[in-house]
Amino acid sequence: MKYKIAVFLLLILVLQSCQNQDEKRQAENAKEAKKNEKIFNNINKAWVFIDEPINEISEQNVRAWTEWRDFMKEIGDKPRKTIGAFQKKSTAISKKAMALNNNIPAEFNLPQIRSRISILITKVRMLDLFIHLSKIPDDKVAFLIGEINKELVSLERQMDKIVEKNKIPKEEGEEDFLKMLDTTRAIPSSSAPHSPIQNIDQNAPKVE
Repeated sequence: MKYKIAVFLLLILVLQSCQNQDEKRQAENAKEAKKNEKIFNNINKAWVFIDEPINEISEQNVRAWTEWRDFMKEIGDKPRKTIGAFQKKSTAISKKAMALNNNIPAEFNLPQIRSRISILITKVRMLDLFIHLSKIPDDKVAFLIGEINKELVSLERQMDKIVEKNKIPKEEGEEDFLKMLDTTRAIPSSSAPHSPIQNIDQNAPKVE
């Protein structure tokens, strides 16, 4: 009889222990879900990229430079619903960013443009790295989105400066001036008028 009572009490203790563990697990899961929801909301709020051209030059590039157009389209397509969707989108943006090194228009294939593209790629890849961590630092993700936007503006403004600089000689007539200068230099020296001294008759009598 005592044996049966002891077994019964032991069984109750085991069941109670299992119930406590289940409650603890549920509490931890709820806490984790709440934390993930907060991270998602913070990232969702911060995920705003400058996907529209800030000037006419950038708008022209969207039409002519395939890699730039694809990148701008990718950052403009905001993911929804889950962290996994943001992670997938981040990877896609990273791939499009790295492709910006390809087929750079000749007008912009300059050190100051390539360096800005390199910085932009670095920050996009950092974003992709942070958002794939097991514990996502949502504050760093939000910060990098802001930094990427700054680099986008810097790159587009630099392209605008290059285009405006290339227009300056035509606006000031420098090109026509240089052509005129080249034409003047091409005139043979033999066509210049003779010196008056050369026209003097050497046999003419000298006047004393």
